[in-house]
Amino acid sequence: MMHARSLILLCCAGISAVLLAAETGHSSGWYATARERTALLREAGKAIFSDPSFSASGRQSCASCHDPARRYNPPNMLDVQMGGPALRDQGFRAPPTLTYLNRVPPYDNHHHDPEEEADNSIDNGPTGGLTWDGRVDTGALQAAIPLTSPFEMGNSVPGVANAVRKSPHAAKLRAALGDDALTTDSKAFAAVTRALGAFEEDYAEFSPYTSKYDAWLTGHAQLSAQERRGLELFDDEAKGNCAQCHLSRRGLDGTPPAFSDYGLIALAVPRNPAIARNRDPGFHDLGACGPERKDKDGQDDYCGLFRTPTLRNVAQRKTFFHNGKFHDLAEVVEFYVTRDITPERWYSRDARGGITLYDDLPSRYHGNINRDPPFDGQRPGAKARLDKDGIAAIVAFLHTLDDGYLKDNPYRSSRK
Repeated sequence: MMHARSLILLCCAGISAVLLAAETGHSSGWYATARERTALLREAGKAIFSDPSFSASGRQSCASCHDPARRYNPPNMLDVQMGGPALRDQGFRAPPTLTYLNRVPPYDNHHHDPEEEADNSIDNGPTGGLTWDGRVDTGALQAAIPLTSPFEMGNSVPGVANAVRKSPHAAKLRAALGDDALTTDSKAFAAVTRALGAFEEDYAEFSPYTSKYDAWLTGHAQLSAQERRGLELFDDEAKGNCAQCHLSRRGLDGTPPAFSDYGLIALAVPRNPAIARNRDPGFHDLGACGPERKDKDGQDDYCGLFRTPTLRNVAQRKTFFHNGKFHDLAEVVEFYVTRDITPERWYSRDARGGITLYDDLPSRYHGNINRDPPFDGQRPGAKARLDKDGIAAIVAFLHTLDDGYLKDNPYRSSRK
């Protein structure tokens, strides 16, 4: 016969097992429900992304400036895009790619890399944020900007709320966020931006890692001789030194390279006369210190700084830098290696014919301009660090960063 103590222990064990099973079942059910709601939110976000009814004009959607066919880069060669109620209002910044936003850290004035990626003892300075000036940290906050910007989609919070209530996406948003998700204008607007943010977190769509470079890095492809030389020049501190800001190696934990450190940097990109705002000589887009970002207004150390974009899918673009000044990748690289060697090529002239160096940045901020290689040692008459063949090689390498070479993410398959 079983002793009483053993019987008690067995009963307790049985009760614990039942409770654990019930708890596990509850947890599993909650997780399944959460996944289902996230999927609905993401589906709604995907549909809203391409729906022009959320704009004041009724003719512009998120996809109008972030073309899915171009890996969410601008769809055309316009320096900056048109928007507003009649699509006649010009912005003053080129739309950045929306790919690999999951790699961008929150904005920090003094960013330190995680230990698994780099030496976390180094202060990398201003870093992060999802916009050219780093002013927001989440996809939902980023999505709110173009929806209500007067020179982008040009809508309002009530306008977006009315649009979503009348849209075929309303049911999915209520199913994902609750029956009261659209009851007030503020809730409805938040539901739209949350859905867009959720869509942009779809890793298979926005962070696929399917480029030729990823195939090469995982042993599924070979780079051509020109592409391999381009990578060498890209990494070479005495040549392109591109990898100083556009990190090209895996993290210490094996994380694929993002091709950006997401730092904010002043490159002294030439003023773009094609931007209407620039007809006013007193107007300057100063990036982190304004005019769009407000919290660093008057803080000179941040003036002229813009966030370093990822170079993944950069060859899908036809418009480069924050102001869309350049339209050719080779010209972009040439600017880097000859900015201060042939300034007459890049910058405007004053009334007397003299070159206005760094003509889109007031002289009081010139101390912020980056002088690291390849800029160090540049002066009129000096020899550029890269010749035409070297520039062409780097451009060839940049084309290997376009997604679509592989069908699936090779890093995930290697962990199976």
